[in-house]
Amino acid sequence: MYFNVFGEKVSKSQHKLMCDAAENRRQIVAAGLTRRDLVKAGLLTSAGYLVAKKGLSARWGSIIPVAQAQSPPVKPFVQPMTIMPTKLPVPVLIPAPQVVPNTAAGEARTRNSQGLALFPPVNLYTLNALPSLSIMSPSLPPQYIWGYDGISPGPTFVGYYGTPQLVRQFNFLPPVADNGGFGIPQITTHLHNAHAPSESDGFACDYFGALGQSPLYWYDQSYPNVLAGFSSTNPPNGDINESLSTLWYHDHRISYTAQNTYKGLIGFHLLFNQFDTGNETTGFRLPSFPEFDIPMVFTDKVFNPTTGLMYFDLMNLDGILGDTFLVNGVVQPFLNVEPRKYRFRWLDAGPSRFYILFLTQLTKTGANTIPFWQISNDGNLLPAPIQVTNVELGVANRMDVIVDFTNFAGQTLYIENRLQQLLGRGPLNPPTILPAGTGNLLLQINVGGGPVKDQSGNPATMTFYPLPSTTPTPAVTRVFEFDRLQGQWSINSQFAECDSPRFTITQNTAEHWVFKNLSGDWEHPIHIHLEEYQLLARNGVPPSGVEVARKDVVILRQNEVVELFFRFRDWTGRYPLHCHNVVHEDNAMLLRWDIEPEGDTNRTP
Repeated sequence: MYFNVFGEKVSKSQHKLMCDAAENRRQIVAAGLTRRDLVKAGLLTSAGYLVAKKGLSARWGSIIPVAQAQSPPVKPFVQPMTIMPTKLPVPVLIPAPQVVPNTAAGEARTRNSQGLALFPPVNLYTLNALPSLSIMSPSLPPQYIWGYDGISPGPTFVGYYGTPQLVRQFNFLPPVADNGGFGIPQITTHLHNAHAPSESDGFACDYFGALGQSPLYWYDQSYPNVLAGFSSTNPPNGDINESLSTLWYHDHRISYTAQNTYKGLIGFHLLFNQFDTGNETTGFRLPSFPEFDIPMVFTDKVFNPTTGLMYFDLMNLDGILGDTFLVNGVVQPFLNVEPRKYRFRWLDAGPSRFYILFLTQLTKTGANTIPFWQISNDGNLLPAPIQVTNVELGVANRMDVIVDFTNFAGQTLYIENRLQQLLGRGPLNPPTILPAGTGNLLLQINVGGGPVKDQSGNPATMTFYPLPSTTPTPAVTRVFEFDRLQGQWSINSQFAECDSPRFTITQNTAEHWVFKNLSGDWEHPIHIHLEEYQLLARNGVPPSGVEVARKDVVILRQNEVVELFFRFRDWTGRYPLHCHNVVHEDNAMLLRWDIEPEGDTNRTP
């Protein structure tokens, strides 16, 4: 029997057409053809889709919006979930880091280091972008990936406020001809949510080539690990209430972020301080890292139904949905835990899928929903834990939760995605939530028999950081309209541009930003680099629940208007704002803005 990506039966001939068309599209991606090339060849419509042509378009001869063959079946819960290794520092870097770019030795940085000058690094690291083979499931052949240090997700960095870090990024990726069908061997690594100087931000246009393909093949990134406001609102050490906790790093190469992250260039970076200590006997007494504090990254992928190999289909510009679900790079793995409290750090790394995650217990008569505690929204702890039955994740959202397995000794639970999403443009509005036990079972959790020691605190009585004030009154209001234009994605009717900013912000000022979704039934998780926002209103209604938080990715739902409060402090230079449905981002939904000590903030973006 043959099936499409939605699990619907198709004939053998229809299935062959789907597979042939997918292979032809894969070859277009592998050839590196541009949108202009496709338009000249008459293969791309003005709306940005491939023409409905037999042997090419997933839409040809089908009433199904995306007629894609189903990936090969896999047996779930037979492989353990990977726990990424903690990245260890090196004693010395040769040549030594310096403020001025060391282009003579191969460094690709183009601007002086603000971070290195102000906060000399205590811990030094190297990070290598490398190709490798990965076993994602025993049901599938080894998969060719690009990973940091050759693994995906990459190693987990652990940082501490007050201890500056420097990471020397090396590019050892193979030439395009050897990329396995997609991906470009040029990278720029973004530490997502970091309060980092511009030259260490991983800006989308700061990409560099690989050893043997470019004379500039490494890049020093300085992470000061200093609290926001250190030079302005809260000198000299910054505002403790703006502490970050769960960050992640990923490739950000303009026009190729989707391909390179889909191929594996992602990883976690955690920050601790005197309150969120990583030790459950001190500070907030959150479960100890790494034994009981576990990062998890959720991705979905497509595998060729004939070869079983992962492939990337760029021809649906709404967004890419996979039908095979991975946690930490493994298809539907299992995790063994003890009957005690755990901190799970959940990340949606895309490329385009939204999740609503539940904790589910399957029974002989049905399924139960198990409540848990949400303690963060994106990189920040909430003012206090909130008990929930589910969390929503757009692409790049992170949510930290505490799950108490004390009463489930010897039992099995599942992390289940119950959000139905059929198209890459986003879920329906209002969303369709599937009944318990009928969604996507992403991870099987096997609870041991105990007893086990648990010295972590009770989330019902915990309190964390209060939210900073949303005063002073913003000096500027900016309006951003997100829409489709000429088959690409636009912000204020313009496409991505590296060389000049749309607007300039004066350092140490507050601003009011208004985001409007004009794109119809598409949804956009919008990410703003450097600073975090506080949500003022969603369609005119003040936030409540877990949205009363500091965040860096706001989900802009269909036809919504959201209002945000920002402070821009400490660093100067260029930063982007973009959609984190990375297919939208790569097709021009990105803009550059700059921070300068003095500038004209009265220009509209």
